[in-house]
This record gives sequence, structure tokens and C-alpha cells, in this order.
Amino acid sequence: MTIYALSSGIGTSGIAVVRISGPDAKLVIEKLTSGPFPLPRMATLKKVNNINKTSMIDEGIVIWYPGPNSYTGEDMSEIQVHGSRAVVNSLLKSISQIKNCRLAEPGEFTKIALRNGKIDLLKAESIGDLISAETDIQMQQALKIIAGNNLKKFEQWRSDLLQILSNVEAKIDFPEEDLPADIIKKIRIKSQNIIHEIEKNLNDKKVGEIIREGFRIAIIGPPNVGKSSLLNYLSNRDVAIVSSAAGTTRDVIETHLNIEGFPVIISDTAGIRDARNEIERKGIKLSLKKADESDLNIIMIEAKSKENQRFLDSYASDKALLVVNKVDSKSNRISSKLKKLNPILLSIKKQKNINKLINSIKQKIKNQFKGTENILITRERHRKNLEECLLNLKKFNTKKKVGDFDKAAEDLRLATRSLGKITGKVDVEDILDSIFNDFCIGK
Repeated sequence: MTIYALSSGIGTSGIAVVRISGPDAKLVIEKLTSGPFPLPRMATLKKVNNINKTSMIDEGIVIWYPGPNSYTGEDMSEIQVHGSRAVVNSLLKSISQIKNCRLAEPGEFTKIALRNGKIDLLKAESIGDLISAETDIQMQQALKIIAGNNLKKFEQWRSDLLQILSNVEAKIDFPEEDLPADIIKKIRIKSQNIIHEIEKNLNDKKVGEIIREGFRIAIIGPPNVGKSSLLNYLSNRDVAIVSSAAGTTRDVIETHLNIEGFPVIISDTAGIRDARNEIERKGIKLSLKKADESDLNIIMIEAKSKENQRFLDSYASDKALLVVNKVDSKSNRISSKLKKLNPILLSIKKQKNINKLINSIKQKIKNQFKGTENILITRERHRKNLEECLLNLKKFNTKKKVGDFDKAAEDLRLATRSLGKITGKVDVEDILDSIFNDFCIGK
């Protein structure tokens, strides 16, 4: 089949790009245009007609990319027209009437490029991340992977393991031959070095995943302490409903922010107290789950509350900032016991000390993102496969006897296979759909 899709953004625009890939990509151009066929990779001005050539859709640029020298590795073409809905819809409708042409699925062009060996799985994933990037640090991380930096490291480990495996298998095939002592020594040193390197990369505080998905902040506290007001202030818009009635927020409300180039997801949660009904109980359960999953909790309380100590005993931690709100109220005097916890004294109503809170948040984020230059793991999929590789390598290192060489070889094969899954060398079909479902149609 030949696939096609609008590759530029949906909606009115100066230019719209429609991409076609497959065995009939050339036929599509021939059916929709007249005159000499465009030269390869040369932008050619053409009148683009409907399928019957009875009327003109638009005048635009046609580019022809014969395979295998194209993004997908197949014959591919692009038609650039004016980006009105009428023009784009008419063009897509005309292509749909050509036999063996169908609308592309999300990420299908990139999936074909992967299957045709034009890109590796890491690059395919990072292309999706680059398209979705909202901040500079997300963009830079995706570009590093596209450049092949991470692939080189994974491939080096895999190459080293294959070399060790070849030596072990040689001993299995020729048991009467003794491996030279220096080779056995090199095997042990090399495998141990790889173990140390993988452990170091796994101990990265999940910075790569946080950059890709966003630094998660949960605002938690008892009802009616100003959590929704803080979310609205930080978002610079009314994201959450604010009311003097306690328990207004029943669900988790999230907003995405860019704080000095760092991607941040801030969540306003239901007030935590003894639930009064089933709906509130479910909201509190979601709040506790969000607090557990977050990278930073802003614990917001009022000084006058009698429940503060019980609340702090339950939720204070190293990943928390303590905030006392409504300090503009005379009844909210800070006790000496509370002062010892060094809280940020806040008044959202009077906009007092909000900059102090924001600066504290920024510092927490910067501390989290220290050492982002050599990030190797950017997805949970990478982490799980590296953990599997590490487990099998450690099993390999426990086998010292000659009689264990068969089992040792299997440990190495499994470790090598785990690395291959990361780059797409082996067993990737079962994860392709989950990866490419996050892509936009047309890429």
C-alpha cells in the first residue's frame, strides 16, 4: 500500500505539506499534475489538479524522492500547497480516490523508515520527542539522541558482550583447548567494567525521563488553605475553581508550565482530611497517589490549623517544600514550633513572598537537573532493558567453573539481547505500536 497524510500542522496556515510514501507515490504525482515529471529532490512548481484533472486544486511545489534515498526508504513525494482547509481537504480527497492509497496511521512514515533500516529505534523515539518538545532542554535531549550519541554507547556495550560471548562459545566448542589466561582476565575485567557503567547510568535519578515527561509538582494540604489559588497564580490564569467553601477541588487538576526552560507539570489536589462521602474519599486517594508520584510536593497549610502536626508527620519529606499560607490574617500567627521547620510564609491574596516560593521551586528543579550532559536513559523502556542486562551480567560473573560455561553463555546472550531491544536490533515488533501511537499523523 501507498500511504499519505498531511505532515504540517492542522488548521489554516501559509503552507501545507502532504507526504506520500509507497510503490504508487510516483503515480499519485502523475495523476494529479501534468507536464514533465519532477527531477529527483528538486522543488518543482506545478498545477495540482483533482483526480480527473477537470479542475485545479492549487498551484504548489512538488518534490520527488525516489527510494531508497528518501526518509522512509521507499519512493516518496511531497506536495506543498496553500494551507486552507478547503485546499488540503480537496487534495487529500483526490489522493484517497487513487487505488492502493490509504491515509497513514500515527508515526507510520517513521515506522517504515525504521523497518527499512533508515533509522534505529532510539532515533525513531527521539524524533517523536523532538516533535513534542515544549522546552529547550527537551529539544536538546532529543537532538543529542538523534545525533547518535546514545546509540554509540549501547552499541559499544553490545559489541563488547558479543566479543566476550565469542570467547566463551569457543571454549564450549573446543573444550580440550584452554583459553589463554590473559583472555580470561580480559573477560572478567571487561564484563565488570560494563556492570559498573550500567549501574552508574541506572543511578541517574531518572533525570532523562523527567526531562522528557516533565518535572512533577503536587500541591497538597488540608482543604481551603489556598492550593487552587496558588495553582492559578503560577499558571497566570484561572485553571482551578477557587471558593471559600472547603473541599471545592475533588479531582486532580494539572497544568503544564515552562520554568526557565524546564518542563514542569503542577497538580492541584483535593484537600486531605477525614473524608465525608465517597466522592471526597476518591479525590483524597488520588491526591495521595499524586503526592507519591511527584518529584516535589508543596505542602500548604495554615498556621491556625490544629491538624498541622499530624499532617506534617505524615507528608513531610526530603522532596517537600513547606508553605504557610494566609499570613496576612492576624489569626495566622506562626508558632515557634512551626518556625523551626523554616517554612515559606505566604500570602497569595496579598502576593507576599510568592517570588521566594518560586525561587525555591526553581532551585529544587535545577538541583534535580544537574549533570544532564551525558544522559543515556530517557524512557522507562530503556531502564527496564538495562536492568535485565545488568541482572544477566551479574549472573554471568558468578559462574567460575568450566562446567558452567553453557549457562554462562546463555546469560551473555540474554544480556546482549536486552541491549539489542533498546536500539531495535531484536524483538521490537511488540512495542512498536505503543511507541508510534504517540506520534502525530504525517510523521
